[in-house]
Amino acid sequence: MTLDIIDRKLLMLLQTDSKMTNKELSSKLNLSVTAVYERIRKLEREGIISNYTALLDRNKIGKGFVVFCHLKLQQHTREYIVEFEKEVVCLDEVLECFHVSGDYDYILKICVENMEAYREFMVTKLTTLQHIVSTHSTFMIGEVKNTTVFKLENEVIRK
Repeated sequence: MTLDIIDRKLLMLLQTDSKMTNKELSSKLNLSVTAVYERIRKLEREGIISNYTALLDRNKIGKGFVVFCHLKLQQHTREYIVEFEKEVVCLDEVLECFHVSGDYDYILKICVENMEAYREFMVTKLTTLQHIVSTHSTFMIGEVKNTTVFKLENEVIRK
């Protein structure tokens, strides 16, 4: 599927405010409500739009302590990787987990209330996972940029 300029504008609008009604979107895009509805359904069917979500203020819900934890596995066998990934996705404190190249095997983004909560998480949950050889924690001092919006204006997108 190739996205045209209207699809890209629609995706930008939805990324900025997914609660916008089809009527509001149609006004901004100079399309009928039906045309907007059909385009959104097409984008969902094609998997370009995979989900709608609400973004929460971490500080207001007591999860403002952000840690980036780099970790290494004992071995890079399929068995160890599959087992670790199966276990780590079950940890509620882990918001993101990336399998990476370089000195470490994974980078986890962890959000908890404070340092004590992070220590408790490390001792009772993370370090109990099998096959972890080492961890290295980095604590967020301040947030410079945090967005979920992909800029699409000048890109050709094909699926």
